[in-house]
Amino acid sequence: MTFNNHVPNNSVLGVTSSAGNRQWVWRKSTLSDEQQRLILTITQQTGLTELTARILAGRGIGLNQLEAFLEPRLERDLPDPSCLKDMDQTAQRLADAIEKQEVIGILGDYDVDGACGTALLASTLSALGCKILTHIPDRITEGYGPNTQTLESFITQGATLLICVDCGTAAHTILDAFEGRADRIILDHHKPNGGLIPKGLVVNPNRLDCDSNLGFICATAVSFFTMIALRRELRSRGWLETHKFPNLLSLLDLTALATICDVMPLYGVNRTLVTQGLKVLNTGKRLGLQMLAHSAGVKDKSNAMACGFALGPRINAGGRIAQSDLGLKLLLSQSEEEARALAETLDGVNRKRQTIEGHALQSAIDRAQAQIDEGHAVILLCDKEWHPGIVGIVAGRLKERFNRPTLIGALNEDNIIKGSARSVTGLDIGNAIIASQQAGLLLAGGGHSMAAGFSLKESNLEAFHQFLNQTLSQALTLPPQEALQIDGILTLNGATPTLAKELSALAPFGNGNEEPILALSHVRCVKTDRIGKDGNTLRVILQGEDGFTRLKGLVFRAAEKRFTNLLEDRTKPLIHVAGQLRLEEWQGIENLTFFISDATPS
Repeated sequence: MTFNNHVPNNSVLGVTSSAGNRQWVWRKSTLSDEQQRLILTITQQTGLTELTARILAGRGIGLNQLEAFLEPRLERDLPDPSCLKDMDQTAQRLADAIEKQEVIGILGDYDVDGACGTALLASTLSALGCKILTHIPDRITEGYGPNTQTLESFITQGATLLICVDCGTAAHTILDAFEGRADRIILDHHKPNGGLIPKGLVVNPNRLDCDSNLGFICATAVSFFTMIALRRELRSRGWLETHKFPNLLSLLDLTALATICDVMPLYGVNRTLVTQGLKVLNTGKRLGLQMLAHSAGVKDKSNAMACGFALGPRINAGGRIAQSDLGLKLLLSQSEEEARALAETLDGVNRKRQTIEGHALQSAIDRAQAQIDEGHAVILLCDKEWHPGIVGIVAGRLKERFNRPTLIGALNEDNIIKGSARSVTGLDIGNAIIASQQAGLLLAGGGHSMAAGFSLKESNLEAFHQFLNQTLSQALTLPPQEALQIDGILTLNGATPTLAKELSALAPFGNGNEEPILALSHVRCVKTDRIGKDGNTLRVILQGEDGFTRLKGLVFRAAEKRFTNLLEDRTKPLIHVAGQLRLEEWQGIENLTFFISDATPS
């Protein structure tokens, strides 16, 4: 194994432009003397390899945080829900509703976070005796957030309390109109548009006057903490002496799924929620997720990748191009027959979504390249042929391909563009969207630092693009591809099952705790073949310089990868490859596999 302490330009193996057009850099280029001592202490106290200890030190995990990182525990790591502004009053209002057995209307966003948060609240509050009405807005006909028609319908059906999940913070005009007719609770995490928030109770760690320091949690986590606060409030009232509160631990699968799919950073309390939630998810007790995993071909649900790349997209698919509440119905299903039917429907909808997405992406790539060639800092595209439900996915794919903030919109018959934005690390697209709205360029907009939504008149498109180019001009300094951050270099002999198991202890991986990327130096591809239904997965056999040591490698979406041709080169030159080392189990047999992210001639 080779590590870096002082390398010019932070370069790994001298790779400044790989076959994938990326620079390879060290994730942590220099370590202080204190960190060097920490590495030694970690290896001595835990028995971990120097590589793993170096990864931990490089990610800021000191001895005081080591136990919490490696062994997250709910009883130690969960915050007091009261740290969130309006939480105590919210728990009191919900407790009142339970004691009076009120009718509650819950409106959630049409993504995974909204569906999970709505399911969490609906299942818990209905078990406590309240009549629950739910609604997930249609992305196209209703748009994001609460609408007057739905809230009126809730009240007509007897609702005296309205709850918005993963939305509502920016909907003060709509929600305030119901003052005196029904109480309102907002459980959200989106940034407020300026300082104005709705009247009523707004539990949102990103509201300007909340000092909880929990701005990195999703709305389902906010909902989970709300249920903890509610249980505490009911206990203080003596209500739990004669009634039973649902098992809160059973809700952690929803919390983990939402945290992963909303790309929340996996550190702090999020790491604990996801670690414990994945254990709950893997028990298979939630019928809907069990059936969905079966339809998706997921064998092991206890990892973040299964949630982010298999379960989440299928739950999202209904809200993107079909019936918006399919995901919610699946999560709440108590019938195996119903859950199976819903899972199969969502699986089919997801396949259709992939086809629609593929067509849109193909037409967008050349146009995006043209904008970059013209000197734009930001990619902004719209088309009347693009489905509104897939613009966020296309924006994300283009962002990955070009390493630029990207906004993709669908143009409707009223000449209104509705779209989604995705950004790169360090450039806050949520603030840029809010600033654009405040400048009068947008009809609506808001979101997070890495993702946002927006709508505007087509006539404002050029001015909007110019505003974004100025606001996010720093994007012009970005390389064509985001640099690949390397954690260590191995020879093929060093890529062992023992090391793979040790690295897996650092999971769950995701935003804020990326899976370690290793570079395998001086290897040769001695065999390649295309596998999978569409032949878009490349399987390779890597061989070390000794001519004997071999390791299987995989490349997903091989047709899109610039480095695929190098791996399939019949002259079989010596190359360096970078990726993740994983130990997977198939039919009771463990298989060591290297998942390739990039390659370059050695």
